[in-house]
Amino acid sequence: MIEFRNVTKRFPDGTLAVDDFSLVLPSRKTTVFVGSSGCGKTTLLRMINRMVEPTSGDVEIDGESVLTGDPVALRRRIGYVMQNSGLMPHFTVIDNVATVLRLNGVKRAAAHERARELLTTVGLDQALADRYPSQLSGGQQQRVGVARGLAADPNILLMDEPFGAVDPIVRADLQQETLRLQHELDKTVVFVTHDIDEAFLLGDQVVILDKGARVVQVGSPSEIIENPADEFVSAFIGADRGRRALHLKHTPRGTVVVDSEGRTQGAIVDAPEAPMGEDSTAKAAP
Repeated sequence: MIEFRNVTKRFPDGTLAVDDFSLVLPSRKTTVFVGSSGCGKTTLLRMINRMVEPTSGDVEIDGESVLTGDPVALRRRIGYVMQNSGLMPHFTVIDNVATVLRLNGVKRAAAHERARELLTTVGLDQALADRYPSQLSGGQQQRVGVARGLAADPNILLMDEPFGAVDPIVRADLQQETLRLQHELDKTVVFVTHDIDEAFLLGDQVVILDKGARVVQVGSPSEIIENPADEFVSAFIGADRGRRALHLKHTPRGTVVVDSEGRTQGAIVDAPEAPMGEDSTAKAAP
């Protein structure tokens, strides 16, 4: 569990990036910080691994302050994936993935063996192991970045707008890969994005932020969509437009769901019969 306790961050130029922020991030779930540029979401993320030091307040992991130990050791046990992958251009793919392991004293052969396993885990061909980042596509580079973040088998994985620089098709593929990895690996993930659709897709807990990292609303995607806290949230999530402003349309072949532009998004179907003794009420209305 990660807990922010009355955290404030004021930069030397006077910018107040985070103002008295408190929140609990549950273990083995994905918490997504979402908001417009400059709202403090990346600053919050980087305070977890002390890439940014808070001006006041504290950040705790499982009840222990991150401020009391060696920041380098802290970073080596927390996975970190950033936008544009952050790969070292003069290292091969396998050496990029093995970097943290080697820094932690793992012998080269063992580190490379683990790195090759992780290439498979993130859906990359072993043939890419000896290539350099410049020889990879953007999506492949991001997968290598995820593999590197997972190399030391961290309990916590920080992801700072990791898919913001790839095209929409690759981004959708990487989002699905992230969901698969979280299901299989069961990590505590903290994800930063400005895209509310990405936040709702990936997040178990979604935190909508305004300037100064002010929490406007926190909850599951369903809770936020069903009950926006105020007009700001309604506007931010697009509750009255696009894919979230849905209504039913009756057609000769059944009832479909249509968005605000009149585009069909899906069909209403009867749920399968539940076995005897189980709740069988969750069916579409006739």
